[in-house]
Amino acid sequence: MESQLLIVGVNHHWSPVEVRERLAIAPEQVAEFLRRLVAHPAVQEAVLISTCNRVEVVVVSPTPDEAVRVTTEELAATRGFSDLELHDALLQYRSREAVRHLFRVASSLDSLVVGEPQILGQIKDFYRRAAAAGTVGVVLHRCFHKAFTVAKRVRTETGIASRAVSVSSAAVELASKVFERLDDKTALLIGAGTMGELAARHLVAHGVRSVLFVNRNFERAALLAQQLGGTAMPFEELPRALVWADVVIGSTAADEFVLTPEMVRQALRQRNFRPLFLIDVSVPRNFDPRINQLDQVYLFDVDDLVAVAAQNREQRLEQAERAELIVEAEVDAFLRWLRTLDAVPTIVALRDRLERIRSEEVEKFFAHHPQLDDRMREDIAAFSRTLLAKVLHAPLTQLKREGAKHEKLYLAAARRLFRLDHDEEED
Repeated sequence: MESQLLIVGVNHHWSPVEVRERLAIAPEQVAEFLRRLVAHPAVQEAVLISTCNRVEVVVVSPTPDEAVRVTTEELAATRGFSDLELHDALLQYRSREAVRHLFRVASSLDSLVVGEPQILGQIKDFYRRAAAAGTVGVVLHRCFHKAFTVAKRVRTETGIASRAVSVSSAAVELASKVFERLDDKTALLIGAGTMGELAARHLVAHGVRSVLFVNRNFERAALLAQQLGGTAMPFEELPRALVWADVVIGSTAADEFVLTPEMVRQALRQRNFRPLFLIDVSVPRNFDPRINQLDQVYLFDVDDLVAVAAQNREQRLEQAERAELIVEAEVDAFLRWLRTLDAVPTIVALRDRLERIRSEEVEKFFAHHPQLDDRMREDIAAFSRTLLAKVLHAPLTQLKREGAKHEKLYLAAARRLFRLDHDEEED
C-alpha cells in the first residue's frame, strides 16, 4: 500500500496562544511521544516540531485517516485534551500540501515574522531528536534534508533573510513604537536563552541605555551580560529589577508564570507608577495575562506581534514571491523522487528475475561444454553479467522516469510483460 506524508497539528495561523501553550511538548518528552506514535501500525515514521508558533507532527502513513486519528489521540493524551476538543483545533496537510508546508516552515515563509532565522535551527534539532529516537525512515530523512536545502536556497538566493527579523526583534520594534526613544530606557530580559539573547542584541543595536539580565542560571546571565555590556542579577532579585526597568521581555522555558499581578503591582508602587512595557515571547507564557488589567502596564504576548510583523510583510513581498517559486520547484523534485520509490520493488523484481535466467542459462551452457577451463568459464560468466547490465540500464532508467511521470502505468506494464507477479513454477 502506498504511503502518504501528512502533517497534523496547530500553528499561529489558526490556533490562539492558549491552545498552543497547552499543546507544547517539552524537548525531553519528544522521544517518548514519537515512540508511542510509531508503535501504531498506521504510523511508519514521525517527527515532532514544537515551537512558540506551532506544534506539528510530520507523519508517513499507509492509512492517512487512521494516522490522523491516532496522532490526535496521542497528542490529546499527552497534553490533557479531550479528543473532540483537540480535533476541532487541529490542522491537516496531506501529500503535496504537507511537503510544501514543511518546506515553507523551514524557509521561514510561514513564520510569524517572515525570514526569521531561528526556525531552521529548531527544525534541525527536532529532526535530530526524532532520528535518535528511531522514528525517522527513508521518506522523512529525505524530506527533512530536502527542507534544509530549500531553506538554504531561499536564504542565499533571495534577500528575505537580510530583511527579516526574529520574533525577538519584532518585540523590540514594538517597544520602539511605544517609546519615542530607547536611549534613555532600561531593559530587563528574563531568561537568557536564544530568544532572550536575540532580544538583548536587538535592544543594544537600538541604543537602549542599559540591559539587565535575570535568569535562574546566573552564570549564563553573567556571560551574556559580559558579552553585551549589561548587568546580570540573581533570579531572586527579579522584584528589584522590575523597579528599574522600562521594558521587560520574558523568554524562559518555565511552566508557570514568572510574573504575577501582585509582583507587578508592588513594583509599580516603588517606581511611582511609571509606565511599564511587558512583552512575553514565551510559550507557555511567562507573564500572567491578568497583569494587563493594571494601570500603567502594557502587556503583549506573541500573538500581539502579528501587527508588527504585518508592517514588514509588504517590503518583503517581492523576495517572498521568489522564495515561493524555489519552494514549488523543490516540492516537485521531492515528489518525483517519492514516486520513484513505487518503482523500486518492480526494478528489484525485474533485475532478480533476469539475473536468475542469466545464471541458469550460463550453467546450462557450461554443462554442454565440459571442456571449458575455469578461466574461460569466469570470462563467459563475466561477459553475461556485463551484457545483462547494459541491456537493463536503459529500461530501468526509463522505468524510474516514467514511473514518476505516468505513475503506475509503466510499472504495471513491466510487471505484466515480464510476469513478475507469477510464481517461478509458472514460467
